[in-house]
Amino acid sequence: MYPDLYGSVWRCITPYLLHIRGMRLSPAPALDPSLAGSLVLLHLAVVAGGLALLSSASVSASGLESIRCRLQGTPRPPAFSQDGDFVIGGVFSIHYYMHTVDHSYTSLPEPLQCTGSMDSRELRFSRAMIFAVEEINNSSYLLPGIMLGYQVHDSCASVPIAVKVAFQLANGLDPMFDTGEQCSGSATVTAIVGESASTPTISMLRVIGPFGIPQVSHSSTCACLSDKKQYPTFFRTIPSDQFQAAALANLIRHFGWTWIGAVRSDSDYGNNGMAAFLQAAQEEGICVEYSEAFSRTSPLSRVQRVADVIRSSTARVVVAFVSSGDMRILLREMERLPSPPRQWIGSETWVTDPDMLRFGLCAGAIGFGIQRSVIPGLRDFLLDLSPQKVSNSPTLTEFWEGAFGCRLETGTSTGVGVEEKVCDGSEDIQQLQAPYTDTSQLRVTNMVYKAVYAIAHAIHSIVCEERENSTVNCDKNLNVKPTQVLERLRRVNFSRNGYQVSFDANGDPVATYELVNWQRRESGKIEFVTVGRYDASLPPDQRLDMEKEITWVKNSTQVPVSVCSESCPPGTRKAIQKGKPVCCYDCIQCAEGEISNNTDSSDCLICPEEYWPNAERDHCILKPVEFLSFHEVLGIILTACSMGGVCLAIATATVFYRHRTSAIVRANNSELSFLLLFSLALCFLCSLTFIGRPSEWSCMLRHTAFGITFVLCISCVLGKTIVVLMAFRATLPASNVMKWFGPPQQRLTVVSFTFVQAMICTLWLVLSPPFPIKNLTTYKEKIILECDVGSAIGFWAVLGYIGLLSLLCFVLAFLARKLPDNFNEAKFITFSMLIFCAVWITFIPAYVSSPGKFTVAVEIFAIITSSFGLFFLLFVPKCFIILFRPEKNTKKHLMEKTSNDKRY
Repeated sequence: MYPDLYGSVWRCITPYLLHIRGMRLSPAPALDPSLAGSLVLLHLAVVAGGLALLSSASVSASGLESIRCRLQGTPRPPAFSQDGDFVIGGVFSIHYYMHTVDHSYTSLPEPLQCTGSMDSRELRFSRAMIFAVEEINNSSYLLPGIMLGYQVHDSCASVPIAVKVAFQLANGLDPMFDTGEQCSGSATVTAIVGESASTPTISMLRVIGPFGIPQVSHSSTCACLSDKKQYPTFFRTIPSDQFQAAALANLIRHFGWTWIGAVRSDSDYGNNGMAAFLQAAQEEGICVEYSEAFSRTSPLSRVQRVADVIRSSTARVVVAFVSSGDMRILLREMERLPSPPRQWIGSETWVTDPDMLRFGLCAGAIGFGIQRSVIPGLRDFLLDLSPQKVSNSPTLTEFWEGAFGCRLETGTSTGVGVEEKVCDGSEDIQQLQAPYTDTSQLRVTNMVYKAVYAIAHAIHSIVCEERENSTVNCDKNLNVKPTQVLERLRRVNFSRNGYQVSFDANGDPVATYELVNWQRRESGKIEFVTVGRYDASLPPDQRLDMEKEITWVKNSTQVPVSVCSESCPPGTRKAIQKGKPVCCYDCIQCAEGEISNNTDSSDCLICPEEYWPNAERDHCILKPVEFLSFHEVLGIILTACSMGGVCLAIATATVFYRHRTSAIVRANNSELSFLLLFSLALCFLCSLTFIGRPSEWSCMLRHTAFGITFVLCISCVLGKTIVVLMAFRATLPASNVMKWFGPPQQRLTVVSFTFVQAMICTLWLVLSPPFPIKNLTTYKEKIILECDVGSAIGFWAVLGYIGLLSLLCFVLAFLARKLPDNFNEAKFITFSMLIFCAVWITFIPAYVSSPGKFTVAVEIFAIITSSFGLFFLLFVPKCFIILFRPEKNTKKHLMEKTSNDKRY
């Protein structure tokens, strides 16, 4: 007998123990001591109540006949109730606080009671549930012939009372009930609407979840509730905070705020919502200066510290993921002392609460709220109250007395002083300005309305069937279990008043929000104004849609700035400040050759090879192309010198030609002299090929023409030197050397020396000719157009051959320097070759070290200088004698010194 009895008792208390186990293992925020104490007492009461069932079981002498279970403790009466064929439970935070008492542990604890002021907005939610039930009961298409009942409870926004209410909704209110052989039975409600806050909702789900009782919340937005492994019976008609957190991060990024503060409720709602927001903000590149948590039950010093942090922070934008009750506490503290203006970004819970509009320091606040809706007939239902109807409900009595500041004669005292006037019936609720009567912003109220209809549709799909003649037949005697309603809720899909109702796999609806702005009117009154919309089902770049102009803090129309560091303009990059978040940085100018063309660039971009940053370093421009041009000063000077040399050569040739029969012209080998003048003119002219934009033909021409004309010139000088030497050798006795070096041999010598250079140039052009290039290395900021020699061997072979002939000419001229002066030009050849060699020896290091176009200028200068050296030393003295000393231009004068020399 007794084992069966103990087994029955165990089955009775197992759900309670499961709840205790679930509350112990489930993650939850830190609780204050009073709340923790209440939970401990609750657990002890459950265990004691389970053991007390032993004493309340009726047992016969022959064995176990029946079990009579008795509820332990005092049941809480519902705020509103109505019997029906199927009963829906409702849990709302109509009061703000739970009355706490010190337990003596020597007597039964007092029943849990609510305290503090009443939240008339939550009262409206509860009345909206009753309105929806009555509307369904009068419907001819939804549950026709079925009467829905309801039990609406006040949780006082506390976990202990919410848990107690959950037990009552599962067990019923009868103090004694017979269960046959087992202490078990169906729940008294088929489903529950509520709770308003996430933490009480989680606690309730730990109790009713094992029984499979579905719970549809109208306001619990914690993202954690989407976890079907932990909360398989949970649904909601309001979007999850996961979507709201992403929407808030998107909104903040849209307005360019990268430095914000964050405050949250120290609850499942605030902690989970803020965690989701901080993750989304980090992905958007938003930095958080501080993140503070508090709750209504926190010590005043804690709330003061949070307010001081907000006042002293540098972030001008504050994101508050806070419940309405907690936000009131914080804003009262913020109003106590002067505070700098802050742009508030609110979560849905408080930013759309009409009761919060009295806090003027939040004027300009923005946040996402549930879509505003219209529920036909609701306002009339809410206002259909009279003192007679109110007196039948303690909850409505308290509301009436608090709203009108009088005492109903039939009502109980609710804190209104005895000296207050008695309500005389003149009170007009139509004129009452309170959140209860405000139906202009039906947001969460519509979520309650949709939750009731979702449950009704689920029950309808179980007990009703549609016949062929389009009539609906419903069986109200059918035993509907909560698990059946749970299964049908997953599949509901209907539209009510133009609003779609359905749930995804996580029990969540489609996330759509309105962007609400607190705007102050000319009268000074603050109102909610919808300024935009957010639809999470759209692509990321289309989700936020701004519709109206926003009024910001201090009634400004300019978007406030909230950054740790000012934006880095184009041309700079961000350098993170050591030990600070990524939003705190210094602006560093881009390095040479780099640009940034966007604001707040993290890195600078290297310009392409042929581009260079502009002065601001915000975009790349084509590098200027540089080459030695005919139009610049240096090019004009070199061109003038070159043409001057050509003119002098032509003039000298003209003088020589006119005096070709004179002694000095004939004595200096007129044929080689004319050829030398021609080659010097070519040398002057070839320097012009180095000026101008390099091309493929000009590059090949300039080096080959220079090499060949200079060899031709040196060959002529070398021929003249050899002629001088041979001429004096021929005057010696028995010497016939001149017959081996006559005019034919002189021409052959010049042609031979020149042919060798021509062959070198030909091989150079065939194997690896010079070509134009863009020199990008000498100067970073400009392009030098120049000729690459192609083959360095070919280039230096050409110069080397010229140098070899010059050296040979210098040696021979040096040997002939002591021949008779009047006839001999060997000294002039020696000096000319000395100048020639000096110029070209100096040219080598100057050529190698000169940058850009000056390399070409050095080469032209060497050509012109060496050409003028040869010209002035070889021809100017002769022209001077021809033009200004004609008396010395005679054969007799030229032979004087020669005849006086005993060697000749």
